[in-house]
Amino acid sequence: MNLIEESFRRIYPNRTFDYHFEEHYSLQLSDFNANIKYDNGFGKKNIKIKYNLKWKNIDDEIKIGLIQTLLLKVFKPKKYEKDYSKLNINLYNNFVKRIHEFSEAEKIDPKLEESFYRVNERFFANLIDKPNLVWGRDSTRRLASYNYHNDTVTVSKIFQGIEETNPAMLDYLMYHELLHKHLKFKHNGSRNSYHSKQFKDAEKLYPNQDDIEKQINLQIRSYKIKRGLVRKKELLKVNHQKIKINKNKFKDGLLRFFGK
Repeated sequence: MNLIEESFRRIYPNRTFDYHFEEHYSLQLSDFNANIKYDNGFGKKNIKIKYNLKWKNIDDEIKIGLIQTLLLKVFKPKKYEKDYSKLNINLYNNFVKRIHEFSEAEKIDPKLEESFYRVNERFFANLIDKPNLVWGRDSTRRLASYNYHNDTVTVSKIFQGIEETNPAMLDYLMYHELLHKHLKFKHNGSRNSYHSKQFKDAEKLYPNQDDIEKQINLQIRSYKIKRGLVRKKELLKVNHQKIKINKNKFKDGLLRFFGK
């Protein structure tokens, strides 16, 4: 029996598995990532699961937990189906929580590394293993994140350079993400809880939290204004070029009309 069908039957023993399924491994996905697509158009019921290549040699019981986690996003269990065994999902979640133990950090930005060392020494007694530390996109909504699957802290580019003038702001973001790595997450039903009461209480322990959050909001506002001015200049430049082109076309048209 295929792992997808086996995973489905363990969650929904009373349902009929009448789906066409495909699965393949890919290097396009980030480490230990996976996704699912479900299509029921034209009377066909297709399940497609794509895994990062690193899943290939992982134990089947752990992979079943991964597949079940994906299936639960597509097929919501009914009330009478919610007492299914969570054994495999728990195996999968415990595996994800420990990925950093057998992964070696390869992508390290020097400035983020300095912030990591400061925060790790000050708040975690140097007990946190160094994750990958990278700059992300210039997002004003997702300021920073921690990815359990590839053990990576990502910080928005809008804070790049701030470490020279306000390292406390960067350290606060780093502290938040290292808390995720330190405290892990809790599985509740078909969802994972990343901001538990324990997490929120620990987050409040950061000194001058309110002041730093105000500074972060000012940084976001300043970046938005700066980005708006840059885009305005770019738009004016494009419009100027269009006007110049139209003038040349008009001039050429007049010359052709008068035969000159």
